[in-house]
Amino acid sequence: MNKHLFALLTSFLAIACSEKPHNIQEIGTTPEIYPDYIGVEIPAGIAPLNFSMASNSFSLVDVIVSSADGTSINSQGLATDFDIDDWHALTQKAKGDSLKVEVRAKIKKQWLSFVPFYIHVSNDSLDAYGLTYRRIEPGYRVFNMMGLYERNLSNFDETDIFVSSELVGSCVNCHTANRGSNEQFMFHVRGDNGGTVVRSNGKTEVVNTKCDKIIGSLVYPSWHPDGRFVACSSNSTRQTFNMIKDKRIEVLDLESDVVVYDTENHNIITSDLINKTDTIFETFPSFSADGKKIYYCSEDYASQSIEVTDMHYILCSIDFDAETQTFGNRIDTIVDLRDQHLSIALPRTSPDGRFIMFTACDYGTFPIWHKEADLWLLRLSDNKLCRIDNVNSDDTESFHNWSNNSRWFVFSSRRDDGLFTRLYIAHCDENGVCSKPFMLPQRNPKEYYSRLFNSYNTPDFATGKVVTDQKSISSKLSSSNKIQVK
Repeated sequence: MNKHLFALLTSFLAIACSEKPHNIQEIGTTPEIYPDYIGVEIPAGIAPLNFSMASNSFSLVDVIVSSADGTSINSQGLATDFDIDDWHALTQKAKGDSLKVEVRAKIKKQWLSFVPFYIHVSNDSLDAYGLTYRRIEPGYRVFNMMGLYERNLSNFDETDIFVSSELVGSCVNCHTANRGSNEQFMFHVRGDNGGTVVRSNGKTEVVNTKCDKIIGSLVYPSWHPDGRFVACSSNSTRQTFNMIKDKRIEVLDLESDVVVYDTENHNIITSDLINKTDTIFETFPSFSADGKKIYYCSEDYASQSIEVTDMHYILCSIDFDAETQTFGNRIDTIVDLRDQHLSIALPRTSPDGRFIMFTACDYGTFPIWHKEADLWLLRLSDNKLCRIDNVNSDDTESFHNWSNNSRWFVFSSRRDDGLFTRLYIAHCDENGVCSKPFMLPQRNPKEYYSRLFNSYNTPDFATGKVVTDQKSISSKLSSSNKIQVK
C-alpha cells in the first residue's frame, strides 16, 4: 500500500474511533497511569512520554498537555500517541517550567476526569543522541538471543550494533564508549570465536586480550578521557544457584585484578601493588574525570570466610600517570560500608568530576539479582555520601552511567515487574539533588513492555549514531589472526 494512503487511512480511523468526552465525573485524585510519569523531570527534545491508564478496565484515555503560555497538544486512544514534532516544540517552550497534563478516561460508559499532574522540563539539555545497551533473554545460558542496540532518544528508533546471531555460539558483553563517543568504544564477545572488539583511531580491531600475566579477558572497561587507555577488570567468575530467598542466582569472583589496556601499542599495563596477591580482588574500575585516578572495588578475601554472604567490597582508588604509563604507589580507601554490611559495585565518576555513583547491596559483586541493591552518590568536594532514596525502589537498581554534561544519568531497575530490568533516566543537579526517574519512553509502553521478554543492562549515553559492519566484525572474530596483546 502507498505510504501516503496508509497514513491517510490511519488518520481517518483515528478520527472515526475518537469520542468527545461527555457527562464527565470529576475524580479528586491524580490518575494511575503506566508508566508513572507524574512529577518527573525530563529534558526538552526527549521522545513523547506516551502512557495509558494502569488498569485495563479503561477503554479510552483522552489527554491534553499544555505549556504555561497556553499552547497544547491532545491525544486519545487506548494509550496516548503524541505527534513527535508537536511534543518536541511543546517541551522546548516549557524549558525551565512545567507541562500541565489533564487526563480524562472512559471506563464502561462513564468518562472520568482526574486532578491534573505536572511534568517539569529541565533547563539542562540531555547532551546525547541516544542510549546504547544490551538486551538479553531471561535465561542463564541463552546466548543466541542477545545483542547490543542503540536507541534514538528523540524518537522511538532502535538499531542493532552487534547481535549474537551474527556469530554462532557467541555471548555478547557490554558496549562501553569513551564518554558516549560513537567512534571510540569496545565490547567483548565470549565463545569459541571470542575476542575484544575495539573501535578507536578510525579503525575497528579484534584483540585477543588473554595472556599469561592476567587472569582472563578484559571486562568492565572504563576509558581514559584522552581515549588512548582503557582501565579494565580481568576476572575469573562463577555463576552459582542457592537457596537464599529472592537471591536464587549469584555471580562471584574467584579471582579479579584491575589493569589498563593501551589501545595504540596493544599493551597491558599492570601494577604489583594491586595485582600482587590472589587473596585481594579488584574489579569495576572507573577513571576519574581528569584521568589521574582509577576508582575500583576491592575485597580482601583473606580476611573473610569462604561464604559469599561474607564478601563485602569497598571503594578504593589508585593514581595513574598516562605519560609514564604507571600506577601510583599507594591505595586509598574512599568508601567503606562494611559496618553497614553492604558491598559496593559499579562505581561511575561523573564527567564534571563532582560525583561518584555506585550500587550497594547486602554482599557480593553482582547486584543485578539483589532486590535490595540501591544507588548511592558520593559528592567528591566534601565526601558527602547518601543513598538516593527518591530514585531507588523496593527492587533492584544496578547498571548506571552519566551523560556528558553530568546532569542526567541512566540506570536499570526491576521495579516494573520484579522480573525484567527496564531503563530509567533521572536528573541530577550540581549539588547532587536527583529527580524522580522516568522510564525510557516507548510509542505504546504497556503493549511494548508486555511483549518484550528481554532485560536491558549496561546502558550508556551515546553522542551519535553507532555504525558497525557486523559481518566484518564477525569475520575478524572468526579469524585466527586476532591482535595479541603484550
